[in-house]
Amino acid sequence: MGTLSRRELDALVDEATVDTYDEHEQVSALFAAVEENLAVPFSTSVLGVEVTVHGIDLSQDGRIVALCTRGGARQAIGLLDLPLPDPAPDGAEWVEAYRHHWAQ
Repeated sequence: MGTLSRRELDALVDEATVDTYDEHEQVSALFAAVEENLAVPFSTSVLGVEVTVHGIDLSQDGRIVALCTRGGARQAIGLLDLPLPDPAPDGAEWVEAYRHHWAQ
């Protein structure tokens, strides 16, 4: 991650949010872009424990979350907090764009 320039990240955000009018619509548009482009499932480590990311969702409080499992346990982890593996899965640039947008 971190391979795209600020200009490239801004272009991805602009592409996803071109027809949005407020923050809620921006999150929904970025969610749709991440959902469409991020290759799942993939494995990553959260607090030293390997989990499998099976998908993403939009939480009721308006955050994009990764749907993670380990054994029979399930956990939704905020996409802003989810460590991505190296190498990152296909479509991870959209996760990076989402993080870039909300870090501003």
